[in-house]
Amino acid sequence: MSKKILILHTGGTISMSEDENGKIKPNSQNPLADLPLNVDDDVQLVTEEIFNLPSPHMTPERMLQLSLRIRQAEAEGFFGAVVTHGTDTLEETALFLDLTISSKMPVVVTGAMRSSNEIGSDGLYNFRTAIMVASSAASIGKGVVVVMNDEIHPARYVTKTHTTNVATFRTATFGPIGVVSEGHVNYVQTINPQQHLPIDHVVANVYLVKAYAGMGPEILQALDKPTTRGIVIEALGAGNMPPQTLPALQKLLDNNIPLVLVSRCFNGIAEPVYDYEGGGVGLAKMGIIFCRGLNGQKARIKLLVGLSAGLHGEQLKKYINK
Repeated sequence: MSKKILILHTGGTISMSEDENGKIKPNSQNPLADLPLNVDDDVQLVTEEIFNLPSPHMTPERMLQLSLRIRQAEAEGFFGAVVTHGTDTLEETALFLDLTISSKMPVVVTGAMRSSNEIGSDGLYNFRTAIMVASSAASIGKGVVVVMNDEIHPARYVTKTHTTNVATFRTATFGPIGVVSEGHVNYVQTINPQQHLPIDHVVANVYLVKAYAGMGPEILQALDKPTTRGIVIEALGAGNMPPQTLPALQKLLDNNIPLVLVSRCFNGIAEPVYDYEGGGVGLAKMGIIFCRGLNGQKARIKLLVGLSAGLHGEQLKKYINK
């Protein structure tokens, strides 16, 4: 019996071309649809162009549409799914899918750093490799993964690290969980499972703020409004804030607005280590939730999913911390 793999194209550089002026633009027709692709005889591809959008146009509502389609695919007998996506927000969509799809079905997100007609285009290669990973029995139960440049990365931790390099996607601190070599899919480590929340809607007004030297209360005060559902803060170092922000942080907490803290550092984990004014120890005592291991944009997605599922208080804290 052949393995059915659902291909969901969403747009991005992998589906774009360079024009006569050297500028990269979307195509009306996805160029991947016309390119020859060698796949195993037991693999059947079913292709749907669900969007044709540059990745800065991706929204949580569209991420939910993808999630719902993939959840439906399992009931339709698909073995796995591949999502092609622009790289700017690929890591956020991948995490959203990982948080909202409870199936053990392989789900792979991939993209490209060079458009289809550029020299050294990586789109077709990444696409073919993603199909290999999605159709491998070894990928069952691994959660949503990102496959780029022969590496398999967990959706939870992978991030884009370079604006143009084809090796842009990296998993800081932990490294990739697998590689593809000579046509073989090899997993070298696993990550702990996380709680899945199969939400059917998404809330709005969840924000991301970055801390900086000399930061005052103004940005936090501007977000202190009844419509604000939650805020993620990329704090300094191991998880510290300038002391001038403390009254504004406390007021947000008093108004029952969840605050989630990560580090703005590329590597490492935010933890309440320092016990001085604005240090992480005091921030944790205030009730700010430390999110360990995620960057700011991913923590925002996780907070958004948790809030959309109706989590609050200790439930939300436990979910974010896990």
